[in-house]
Amino acid sequence: MAKKKELGSVLRNFALVFIIIAIIVVMSFVSPVFMTSKNIINIIRQISINGIIAVGMTFVILTGGIDLSVGSVVAITSVIVGSMLQGGSNWLVACIVALLISLVFGAFNGFMIAYVGFQPFIATLATVTMGSGIALAYSDGKPFTISNESFLKIGQGYLGAIPIPIVLLVIVVAIGLIILKTTTFGRYVFAIGGNKNAAKLSGVRTRRVELMVYIISALCASIVGLILSARISSGQPTAGEGYELDAIAATAIGGTSMTGGVGSLTGTIFGFVLLGLMTNSMNLLNINSFYQEIVKGILIIIAVFLDMTSKNKK
Repeated sequence: MAKKKELGSVLRNFALVFIIIAIIVVMSFVSPVFMTSKNIINIIRQISINGIIAVGMTFVILTGGIDLSVGSVVAITSVIVGSMLQGGSNWLVACIVALLISLVFGAFNGFMIAYVGFQPFIATLATVTMGSGIALAYSDGKPFTISNESFLKIGQGYLGAIPIPIVLLVIVVAIGLIILKTTTFGRYVFAIGGNKNAAKLSGVRTRRVELMVYIISALCASIVGLILSARISSGQPTAGEGYELDAIAATAIGGTSMTGGVGSLTGTIFGFVLLGLMTNSMNLLNINSFYQEIVKGILIIIAVFLDMTSKNKK
């Protein structure tokens, strides 16, 4: 059974790679702008934003959960760091404070789900509503202008020839891969998604693991809040709207089962790369954003259908 799952994952990843290559080849001929350095950098920066959130979302979905609150965490991080920097705070202190506050939201989600017994959908739906309200109330609905050059490098700077956002993405992905593939915690994440009761009877502290995956998800969202704020030079109370949908889409397209227990971070990587390329391609082809959302929805339906078909065969 394990070999079949592994083979299925490999075949799915191969199919995603084939589609990614096909899009690159076709767009290279269709649009003269697609392969320009400016557009490639735009793609990379957009991929880094969705990719980092998708890493955290993968942890959550592997346990059989869902996190709808990541967009509001992005917004809260953005307004907090923006207000502190506008007030003259040190950029590093502002980043640390914003990250710590995001952990509170992640811990709240995890506590309500693991210890109180809320369904993940309901708990994180409540958090996204409260979080959005807090961001708007805190900022009075107005953006905070950011001019701190050291902070702006997070979203606009380069490490050599590589944009810093993509460096951060690589670091987050590498840490995620190490945790899921080589640690006991990673095995527990899969175990809970596969059969929570069995994992609990085996001695796994399921509540603690569930708490941690929501904290990880919030931390990833907060990192994106910092990148986005630095990229647009402002702390926006509406930043992050809809980001949870793109992260869920990337995770589902990458082969992570929405019921938990099956999936890989490698598949998620291919998922968010594919989404980034498709979004950029549709923008270059002047396809209306309304239709772009329809395409994403269809992709999610296809991904979930393939997952259901695979389980029915087993």
